Amino acid sequence: MRKLLPFFIVTLIRVLFRTLRFRVEDRCGITRCDLPPVIWACWHNRLLAVPVGHSRFTPKRPAVVLTSPSKDGAILADAMAKFGVGSVRGSSSRRGGVALRELIGAMEAGNDIGITPDGPRGPVYKLAPGVLKLAQLTGARIMPVHVRYSRYWELKSWDKFRIPKPFSRAEIIFDTLHEVKATNEDEAAFEAEQARLEELLMRDGR
Repeated sequence: MRKLLPFFIVTLIRVLFRTLRFRVEDRCGITRCDLPPVIWACWHNRLLAVPVGHSRFTPKRPAVVLTSPSKDGAILADAMAKFGVGSVRGSSSRRGGVALRELIGAMEAGNDIGITPDGPRGPVYKLAPGVLKLAQLTGARIMPVHVRYSRYWELKSWDKFRIPKPFSRAEIIFDTLHEVKATNEDEAAFEAEQARLEELLMRDGR
């Protein structure tokens, strides 16, 4: 059953999203596939639309996502693989250093990197510093990804996970690229950069 679960999840996602009316706004040129590797940043509760958006609108860009080393993370990694997206397993509390090195290696190999900066356990809409550190170490720019649904169910989970209702509208915005200039040594500048990126991600509303 464990091996079949990702297949059922992906099938349900594909069937559901085929009923949606999509609108895509590309503010940075990602859909033209002429950008160097970037870091996709999207809140955890909007994650459902990201692999669909990648497969439909940026299918020629290889990508890897950071997933939790937990059992749920393993299911997510298997599901992502069915969308053609690779995974690196790790979090701030488990395999953090190893995962960071693997993400850097994946980006050097030409992959975009996908991160939910308030995952895997929250708090919701609070940006953890890992995405900024990855941008510093690789020199890559961060692309905030905003997802809006006209109608959706909201789960009673820590992240208030959203599932679009059939035949609703879905909007995906690939926002202007964010360059990280602050260093870890300048704590005040780093915290200001963290707050600025968090504000950019909040443009899609709570």
